[in-house]
Amino acid sequence: MKENQNPYAIVIGLDCFTGLQTARILAKRGVPVIAIAKDLAHHCCKTKVCDEILEADTGSEEVIRKLEELGPELKKKAVLYPCTDLSVLMISRNRQRLQDRFHVVLPKADVIELLMDKINFYTYAQKAGMPVPRTYFLKNGEEALRAARELNYPCILKPPIKTPKWEEHTKAKVFKASSRENFLMLYEACSDWAEVLMAQEWVEGSDASLYSCNCYFNANSEPVVTFIARKLRQWPPETGTSCLGEEVRNDVVLEESVRLFRSVGYRGLGYVELKRDEQTGKHYIIEPNVGRPTGRSAIAEAGGVELLYAMYCDTVGLPMPDGLEQKYTGVKWIYLRRDLQSAAYYWRRGDLSLKEWWNSLRGRKAFALFSWSDPAPFWGDLFNGLKMILTKKKTLRGTQSVKPNRQSSEAALE
Repeated sequence: MKENQNPYAIVIGLDCFTGLQTARILAKRGVPVIAIAKDLAHHCCKTKVCDEILEADTGSEEVIRKLEELGPELKKKAVLYPCTDLSVLMISRNRQRLQDRFHVVLPKADVIELLMDKINFYTYAQKAGMPVPRTYFLKNGEEALRAARELNYPCILKPPIKTPKWEEHTKAKVFKASSRENFLMLYEACSDWAEVLMAQEWVEGSDASLYSCNCYFNANSEPVVTFIARKLRQWPPETGTSCLGEEVRNDVVLEESVRLFRSVGYRGLGYVELKRDEQTGKHYIIEPNVGRPTGRSAIAEAGGVELLYAMYCDTVGLPMPDGLEQKYTGVKWIYLRRDLQSAAYYWRRGDLSLKEWWNSLRGRKAFALFSWSDPAPFWGDLFNGLKMILTKKKTLRGTQSVKPNRQSSEAALE
């Protein structure tokens, strides 16, 4: 490391497209990047934008030990960019061990625990009068039976936080139940995978009814950057991860997101997803993601808003970039392979024509993986997708663990 070089950004979780996007964005701004990944064979680790890629389990104590080994080698205090929920938790819970060598840009530990634990968050949100769907937390079969009688259908079932035990059994992050019988069948199948499951009423609306606010709050809990977007398609449909999104204006989403984060004295990168009920027009908070970039961080950068770089500059004391205000230019973000899967699904259902699909892709856009200057991750992902098709593996994951009559989603590192 050169003496006059800017401090490193440490991207934790390069082996997901969120980590890859983060590394690319920062490297493009001249920030030197060191990445840590659990799976060095992952296609995202084929990127050439990092000065070094280290191996460690990013969701365990191992990543903390790796950072402690790395710290003395750095001449300047580096900025941590955890890119998965478990890495955020590990850093938050071990911040005292890291803060001498690294900038830990997170709110207080109790705020992280509050917002990441769905039980704590929904309890807090309901007491604070924030708009959230009706939610039940299920610890046993009796509570599941009571919820089954009281819920309106369809509804969803998911763990408060995805643990290694959950991920051992399924890549799905959420299941959708169409009826009471379907709900109880899903609960029976999943109840051993988590100590607590949460059931939540479904908010009516298409993929395009899902809005998000990506933001960065400074040490004074003031929103330095905010960026509003919405999904156009996701994969798998209804309960999956965004594969095509666009920048939009939605002041309700902005106000509710800022209100939530200010109420807890927030600091760092944040994300809130809300869904607009197509029947009532009311917006409901679906979930926050805290302490990390998301898959849609790149759409902000494509729209001229320096979300990730603003955090870096604010943290290390560099002049803030000019692009801090959203201009609403309608930029889009796309994960090409997954969007083709999603579009094919809607086309087969008769809900999307070829002309509508083509029009949805038009306009300026950012890509989840594709890059002319850094093509290897994209081709690696495409090869993996083709391999899945040729070997007849199911792309709708989790189907072997749970019986039919439900929608499942792939594991998503947003």
